[in-house]
Amino acid sequence: MPIPVRSVTKKPSEMMRLFMTTFVGIIFGFFLGISFPTLSLSKMNLPSSLFPSIDLTYIEDKYSGLSKQALFNAWSSLKGNKGISPLLPRYNETEIWVPTNPRGAKRLPPGIVASESDFYLRRLWGLPNEDLTIQPKYLCSLSQLCVLSQFSENFTIVLFHYDGRTTEWDEFEWSKRAIHISAPKQTKWWYAKRFLHPDIIAPYDYIFLWDEDLGVEHFNAEEYIKLVRKHGLEISQPGLDPDRGTTWAMTKRRDGVEVHKDTEEKPGWCTDPHLPPCAAFVEIMATVFSRGAWRCVWHMIQNDLVHGWGLDFAMRKCVEPAHEKIGVVDAQWIVHQGVPSLGSQGEAQKGRAAWEGVRERCRKEWTMFQDRMTNAQKAYFETMGIDPPNSTAR
Repeated sequence: MPIPVRSVTKKPSEMMRLFMTTFVGIIFGFFLGISFPTLSLSKMNLPSSLFPSIDLTYIEDKYSGLSKQALFNAWSSLKGNKGISPLLPRYNETEIWVPTNPRGAKRLPPGIVASESDFYLRRLWGLPNEDLTIQPKYLCSLSQLCVLSQFSENFTIVLFHYDGRTTEWDEFEWSKRAIHISAPKQTKWWYAKRFLHPDIIAPYDYIFLWDEDLGVEHFNAEEYIKLVRKHGLEISQPGLDPDRGTTWAMTKRRDGVEVHKDTEEKPGWCTDPHLPPCAAFVEIMATVFSRGAWRCVWHMIQNDLVHGWGLDFAMRKCVEPAHEKIGVVDAQWIVHQGVPSLGSQGEAQKGRAAWEGVRERCRKEWTMFQDRMTNAQKAYFETMGIDPPNSTAR
């Protein structure tokens, strides 16, 4: 016999009573909340699990302009959304934090940040905007002495002294406007890494980084710059007198042309006609860099490899296409005099002359630089999950 089922449907009066009770409770809670405007969250006896990692006193101090109920609701909302970080803003409207500023300067307003500098010599009197009668556009950095009459007032001269002798140059007029930097027994690449940071030489369009044993009787720096601009060279050097001995065919001066960008070398020396030493190549002896190229090359200079051997084969990585933007200026040429002055700064050991130890280190540094470049490229491509190309720093 089937069991009868009793209906449990509520009467309309009961539903109305439930609705009114809920509504009155909400109204009561609202007025109760606004009647305590100074209630401190930190003084409420709330379970610690509700705020496991937040200092409520800190929040109140930091955001005193906001209602406590608003903070409570905001924090509860964040805790309820597990996919959202519960971090509140780390600063208020009176503090400065600019992530795009240089490292270490994020607390400064961008308008006061001076991220670049220069080698302009300043007076100790008068107004700063009146210090410079002419603003040099190019930088010439030399190891010891190179004839400077070919460099106009458009050049800032920085002279690197590796023998400690600085006052001997006082008799020359150009010395009065030069920057003299002295550190015993150091090479120009050691100086360049430490004193020619790209942000320091940012005002200069071109940077000449030259050895000291160069004859410049047939060279004019202003005319050289004109040719570099005309032919779009980012890394260049003057042609070398072929009668005074050269190592590479690429650097020999050619008659009747302004610039050349490639050459033919000995059989087997060039695996690709667009690669060093047949193209995209100049020596480290008398290199001239554009501002942009130098910013890249500076970062490639190794702190401990002071002779710079191997850089000339790798500088092509800093411009694209390298075989078009690296070249030799034939119309403005120099003479490599071959004075072994830096070799004498070495130390005689085990019966060997000082220059022999210097030359041996040069060769070792070249091998070390090649290995570092190859390993760095390999590591990068492995990180990217692709096979590295066959070409290396040579």
